[in-house]
Amino acid sequence: MPTRSCVEQATLSARVTAWPHEPYRGAFASPVCSVLPARACLPIRILERRMNITTFAKRLCLLVPLIITPAAWAAEQMTPAAPQLAAKSYVLMDATSGNVLVENNGDQRLAPASLTKLMTAYIATLEIRRGQIGENDPVTISENAWRTGGSRMFIKVGSQVTVSDLLHGIIIQSGNDASVAISEHIAGSEDAFADMMNKTAGDLGMTNSHFMNPTGLPNPEHYSSAHDMAILARAIIHEDPAHYAIYSQKEFFWNGIKQPNRNLLLWRDKTVDGLKTGHTDEAGYCMVSSAVRDGMRLIAVVFGTNSEQARAAETQKLLTYGFRFFETQNFYQKGTELAQATVWKGTERQVKAGLAEDLSMTMPKGDMKKLSASMTMNPQLVAPIAKGDVIGKVEVKKDDQVVHTANLIALDAVEEGGIFRRVWDSIRLFFYGLFN
Repeated sequence: MPTRSCVEQATLSARVTAWPHEPYRGAFASPVCSVLPARACLPIRILERRMNITTFAKRLCLLVPLIITPAAWAAEQMTPAAPQLAAKSYVLMDATSGNVLVENNGDQRLAPASLTKLMTAYIATLEIRRGQIGENDPVTISENAWRTGGSRMFIKVGSQVTVSDLLHGIIIQSGNDASVAISEHIAGSEDAFADMMNKTAGDLGMTNSHFMNPTGLPNPEHYSSAHDMAILARAIIHEDPAHYAIYSQKEFFWNGIKQPNRNLLLWRDKTVDGLKTGHTDEAGYCMVSSAVRDGMRLIAVVFGTNSEQARAAETQKLLTYGFRFFETQNFYQKGTELAQATVWKGTERQVKAGLAEDLSMTMPKGDMKKLSASMTMNPQLVAPIAKGDVIGKVEVKKDDQVVHTANLIALDAVEEGGIFRRVWDSIRLFFYGLFN
């Protein structure tokens, strides 16, 4: 339960838009959302109420806890410019929202070197989750895989290696031979696997990436960007926490050879738990890394530094800046009831509305108190309604600029009502349309 001082510092306002013929019932309980007490609406009229968050919060304290930390209302401070890194391209991303906090040439198409293997490993774990392959499946190593040059896991031609071991060899040892072996196992050939990589990149919204092989060995048509690699890293982290744990392992032993993870930050910063490094003469030294501090996860990507030490140092600068000058506030979890929306022609007059995704924001420290939010419901929500249907939205603004939009979904299904309800509501909707 928030203290009075915390509430009285809040200057945020919340706006709720409701629709005709039924009372609107809000249930917001965060700094960007507030409770609007049930109130009858005049027929065929939009009711709009604006009230200072302090008033709302005083009423709300007796009902539900306000999800807020004192840090969210910290005194306003100046956020210095981001550090200039000795790298061709770099991006700092908030892993929760996917928002880019810092970038320089973030969409520039560059050779990704072994960062490519993030996509190779992602597809492998995706196929495991889909049941297309199993972690204990034996993979017979082809001569093509065995002969692949560059960094290697040192698998032997004709031997059988499990999918799980190959995955460790790809992620920890950056094995080109392991990458080719698993691509052949999944798709039959490197070329067919490259098609899968490009399809997956498109599905993830990686608009500046094109892959020609599973290893990252140089090819003029093989490229990616810092922003795209951050998108891929975010998918790896969120979609498959079990396999993401492999990225934090510092070494892997295979065929009598122990090889260390080349991500030096795993030894230097205990908050870092992944992801991958890469290097070719064309690409320079690259890194994708992620860290968690005080519940905030950041993803840092650097392309084109000049040494192994430099890529670690430049990545650390990005992470340090992000954690020092930004904060994450979790306002509401997906699936929590926030309001009840009016339903026409249904067995029920209202349906519970909640967020389709968690509502979290990462912003410069001190900026949370500048936020305001508005919630809008579909004014002509007609049954039948399926659970999960989008029925409204929440907009979060900072200084009158929209900084975040989230869908409101139906938390329950509403079936179509009887003939009398449908006819009566059709008449009401007709007149509603005439006057609106």
